[in-house]
Amino acid sequence: MIRASKNLSAFSTIKSVGRFKTILSVFARHGFENIAERATMGRYVLDKFTKIDVNKHSTPERLRMAFEELGPTFVKLGQLLAGRPDLVPIEFCDEFKKLQDQVTTVDFKLMRKVVEDHYGDDLEEIFASFNSDPIGAASIAQVYKATLRTGEPVVVKVQRPGIRKIIFEDLNVLYALAELITAYVPDANIYNPVGVVDEFFKSLKLETNFIVEANNIKRFQKNFKDFEGIKIPSVFLSHSGEQVLVMEQLEGLPLSNKRALEQKDVNKDKLISTAVKCYFKMVFTDGLFHGDMHPGNLFVTPEGQLGLIDFGQVGRLNPKTRNSISNMFIALATENYERFAYEYIELSPYNGPVDVDILSRQIRDLVAPFYGLTLDNINTGRLLMQTTSIAARNNLMLPAELVMFFKSVVNVEALGKMVKKDFDALEFALDFAKEVAGAKYDKTKLLKDLSYLAKDTNNLLVGMPRQLKQVLRKWNSPDHSMSISIKEIKDLRRSLNHSSSLLFLGLVIGSLILSSSLVVALSKVPGDMPILSIVGYAIASVLSLVAVIDYIKR
Repeated sequence: MIRASKNLSAFSTIKSVGRFKTILSVFARHGFENIAERATMGRYVLDKFTKIDVNKHSTPERLRMAFEELGPTFVKLGQLLAGRPDLVPIEFCDEFKKLQDQVTTVDFKLMRKVVEDHYGDDLEEIFASFNSDPIGAASIAQVYKATLRTGEPVVVKVQRPGIRKIIFEDLNVLYALAELITAYVPDANIYNPVGVVDEFFKSLKLETNFIVEANNIKRFQKNFKDFEGIKIPSVFLSHSGEQVLVMEQLEGLPLSNKRALEQKDVNKDKLISTAVKCYFKMVFTDGLFHGDMHPGNLFVTPEGQLGLIDFGQVGRLNPKTRNSISNMFIALATENYERFAYEYIELSPYNGPVDVDILSRQIRDLVAPFYGLTLDNINTGRLLMQTTSIAARNNLMLPAELVMFFKSVVNVEALGKMVKKDFDALEFALDFAKEVAGAKYDKTKLLKDLSYLAKDTNNLLVGMPRQLKQVLRKWNSPDHSMSISIKEIKDLRRSLNHSSSLLFLGLVIGSLILSSSLVVALSKVPGDMPILSIVGYAIASVLSLVAVIDYIKR
């Protein structure tokens, strides 16, 4: 990844100067020209343009409009930020939620070349049939129905030609813009613009590699092989690669289709119960969950099973995060907001001091008014998302996977509402949360944790004498010096220097007044002031005025 240098010489680091110019021009047209101008780059990158009326649109609206004009990469960035109130202000999140993939389908001739380049053969060598009309199109890929030579009906996900080049050129520009913003818009630094682009890069890098998605599918299949009511499509690894993904074709209708729940053997209550149990199993048991469980990614089979598709976005939760999530749900259920706040602090590497009392009080003020209400009145997932914004304002940056989990809760609650209006996700979550909390004290797990503790303690005891010996040798070295840094030492040094200067000036002024007075006293002409005394008094007066002015300034 090429990144813009701190001196902002973007033209030496960005491959596509034309794209860089286009992006800055679009931002300028939407009222953000100050970035280029303050970087003294406006005369190089900005053409004459018709600027929109900034008074008619808010800043979030103008930024969303600019993202829409700039295409797939920026639309995806906006979609990522729409679910991250911990990274951008909530008013921007709300506006970015309006962003949709506005894509036109790519001609099959171009898509066919991607497939043939992958296989190195003609399509007919692999597929008995291949429908050239896509059943789905997004900014990164298009999906087709086909049949393998071996007879299996499949769906084939094919990456758009050249999409990687477009994305990574745009990412280079985004890095440059992020560093421009960091350098010239100090107020934005609390949102860590470069860190946002870093996270976006990692997300897109995985999403544009279909081998990663194929592996995700295999792992979900393994996790749900004995779970009744859930169908994960098989993946054909031998036919898949970075740009082509071949999967089993699921029968049925997507949950977004109104007729999906009207199929003969479908039990609505059982289906939604299965979906929610499936989700919380992913979170609390497996530590690997589907990050985008919206109705379009869920299929209802004619037998009443729930099929999952699109595993490009998955979240991974380590045991510590899973325990914290279970503790958060229990804290919400018991209105223990201080415990909830401490879980955030435990999970977050923070940028500054955190006042637990303030954090817990702000979380309480947000959540308490809705306590006990069901989905008819409140969405638990949205409340959790709003708490991440509170955490950000209190110097806490939460792990990306935790925020993805909160975002996915929103989708799960939406699924519940489709079947049962008083559906309560918190009730389902608590059952699993209690299991996780109980597992912390399971005898086998406790013995395992103790074995890890014993091993770590043993390593510490073995290594400590060697480390201590090295430290003592360093201290005893004649060339050893120790550097101690005190945060306020510069202010203290400045105060001491200032005090010393004033003290010295005071001694000089006092000496001038004393010596001038002595000359007057020794004068042989009574009532007459010698010239030397007049000069001494004058210099003392000037120095006194200088000292007073300097004191007032400081």
